[in-house]
Amino acid sequence: MKRIFSLICLSLLSAGTVHAQVNKQQPIRKEKTGINLSLWRNIATQRTDTVGSTFFNLGIFSAMNCLNGLGVNALGAVVGRDMNGVQFSGISNMVGGSMRGVQVAGITNINGSNLSGLSVSGLVGITGSYAQGVVLSGLANITGDNSNGVIMGGLLNITGEKSAGVQLAGLANISGGDFAGVTASGLLNVVGGDMKGIQISGLGNITGSTSVGVQLAPFNVAVHAKGLQIGLVNYYKDKLDGFQLGLVNANPNTKVQMMIFGGNTTKLNMAARFKNELFYTILGGGTHYLGFSDKFSGALFYRAGLELPVYKQLFISGDLGYQHVETFKNKDYGFPARLYSLQTRINLEYRLPKHLGVFVTGGYGWDRYYNRNANFDKGAIIEGGVVLF
Repeated sequence: MKRIFSLICLSLLSAGTVHAQVNKQQPIRKEKTGINLSLWRNIATQRTDTVGSTFFNLGIFSAMNCLNGLGVNALGAVVGRDMNGVQFSGISNMVGGSMRGVQVAGITNINGSNLSGLSVSGLVGITGSYAQGVVLSGLANITGDNSNGVIMGGLLNITGEKSAGVQLAGLANISGGDFAGVTASGLLNVVGGDMKGIQISGLGNITGSTSVGVQLAPFNVAVHAKGLQIGLVNYYKDKLDGFQLGLVNANPNTKVQMMIFGGNTTKLNMAARFKNELFYTILGGGTHYLGFSDKFSGALFYRAGLELPVYKQLFISGDLGYQHVETFKNKDYGFPARLYSLQTRINLEYRLPKHLGVFVTGGYGWDRYYNRNANFDKGAIIEGGVVLF
């Protein structure tokens, strides 16, 4: 491994030397195209002030001015200017200019300018400017400017100003500017500018400007929304023409209200209500599910519903809810360790001045076992409490 690492470092340093020599203004000598056969070509002394190119390269580690054809090397190859054709290396391919064709390397492909075609590397693919086509890497892909096509990285894809096409990553996709297409990852998708298309991730989607399309993840965030957000928590700062579908939906029109209430199911409860113009969701917890004479028991609940005005400050609402119950030490006294409850409620709320409201609730619930298709209990729900705006 130390020897391989040393070869990689040597390759990177040599590539910089070649690139620097190309950029220097020096007399150009014409050189005929030809065949490059080498066991080991000294990159530091290889001339890159020529116009000639190689159409066939076979070696252990080679350097050449241009490659217009086929190159095969056991370890790696450095092309000072452009590569047009097919390039295979056991460790690394490095091109100072543009690559057009096919690149395959065991560890890394590095292109100083544009990439057009297919690039496959075992670990890392790096393109200094524009990438168009298919780029596949076992670990990460980094594109300095624009990309258009399919980019797949085992862990990470990073692109610059603009990206379009399909990006797939095991961990995260990060686009510094605008993105159009489909981006999917196991953890996170980040678009610094506008997003037009579909974002899918295992944890979160973040769009720094306008999201036009679909965001699908447990957590979705956008500055402006013009499309659909589907997740557990959805948030956008400024609404254009968007729709949110999730457990908690937050936007500039959302009122977050505190609810404190008691009832005959969980006796003491505290919750947060996320209320939009008509629809609302409630997240909260309560205790005791069993009586106060029993040991501690508690519940977490979620409710979603619709509210309509009745008269002036009087409102009526209805919602459906799910409640998870933990009985803790009561399981030692014949109670189930945990239960779930399906509930329906009708609420009548009167809003008083100075951000205060009172409400009463009537409903019905079914408390059920997790491990079998049966009810532990069922019956009416009666609750009452206050809302703090």
